[in-house]
Amino acid sequence: MIEREPPNRVSDSQPFLKRIFRAFRYRDFRIMWLGACVSTIGTFVQQFAQSWLVYDLTKDPFYLGLDLFLGQLPIMLFSLFGGVFADRLDRKKMLLSSQYIQMVCAFVLATLFATHTVHVWHILTLSFLVGVGQSFGGPAYSALLPTLVAQEDLANAISMNSIQFNLARIIGPTLGGLAYTVFGATWCFALNGVSYVAVILSLLLIKVHFTAPKTQISVMKSMKEGITFIREREGLTPLVVLAFCTTLFGFSLTGFLPVIVRTVFHRGPGTYELLLIFSGAGSICGALMVAAMEKFKGQGRLAVLALIVLGSATSAFSISRSFPLSCALIFLAGMAVMASASLMLSLVQVIVVDSMRGRVMSVYNLAFRAGIPLGALVLGKLIPFIGVTTAVASFGLALIIVAGYFLLVMRKTPTFRRQPHTGLSTQ
Repeated sequence: MIEREPPNRVSDSQPFLKRIFRAFRYRDFRIMWLGACVSTIGTFVQQFAQSWLVYDLTKDPFYLGLDLFLGQLPIMLFSLFGGVFADRLDRKKMLLSSQYIQMVCAFVLATLFATHTVHVWHILTLSFLVGVGQSFGGPAYSALLPTLVAQEDLANAISMNSIQFNLARIIGPTLGGLAYTVFGATWCFALNGVSYVAVILSLLLIKVHFTAPKTQISVMKSMKEGITFIREREGLTPLVVLAFCTTLFGFSLTGFLPVIVRTVFHRGPGTYELLLIFSGAGSICGALMVAAMEKFKGQGRLAVLALIVLGSATSAFSISRSFPLSCALIFLAGMAVMASASLMLSLVQVIVVDSMRGRVMSVYNLAFRAGIPLGALVLGKLIPFIGVTTAVASFGLALIIVAGYFLLVMRKTPTFRRQPHTGLSTQ
């Protein structure tokens, strides 16, 4: 049995804010949250400069899609192996190795820009290497997070982790815009490299309550066990499919914002930064909503309804020519995407047992992340032929159709009718 720090139980009679942020009662979760937040801020600082510069260097939206694709490709190739290793090896050491790889890549890119020797292929190659690090670090982090809090606070911890990510989405582009304008792209990449120190220190400070079992089973057989578990465990397969469709059609908006800013609004990096901030603010609100209503049943149904809102907001944003309206729509889209993602992830984490967590989360993360590059490649090819407005609107409509299918056809399944499980096994 996993033992964790036993803080005082938060009852329903205690203040609303205290109940929402109850995952912060756990020391290790607080430390990990802070380190991850600083590191993610650095990631968004770099992402701001990198997306803008790739489009600036090439003037071709295809390269934006290619950069996203190469960053996610290793996750499609290696994350299943990463999930097996997360169930067999020291999860903390796996995460540390992942951070070292990503930190080195950030400093290499900063050096290339500082010496004026950078080319697009450098950026694409480093994006791939960062993806390699994430393909092993992602499953380890997803498996590690539930061991930092008690069972009843797991969904809240997932929501707080989403808030951390989206605080970074607000702070990161703001710092990125300032650093890019005042100091240049080199400092954006250097700041990202330095930010990895925070998450490395947090990993060294926390105590991981997981002992990897000794096994003689081959890696491939262990991977097959994880896939079999997903197929046989009620509710998991639909969630994996829905996660893939969510990112395939629902992440098109933010990925191609530089194209929309340049071709629709005819503005510069400041507008791009502002839209990212509104998107991040909406995502924080979405995560807070999930934290406040996590005890409610019907999480699967709520997740699907949020996807319908996301598809509608995406399509409306693509045809909007009013900047204030576009800010409101991207705020709504950010709220919907984070609410749906948090609800689906909470359901998966509740269903899975700890001995299978690394493998199951690697499959789920693979489905969730694989949709991003595939959607980016398709959209990058469609935009030159049908225009950014029609392409993004069609993706939003496709998401509405997919969500409508799950809402109408799958409504009788336990996952989309009510919360299918009420407990989490830690054996």
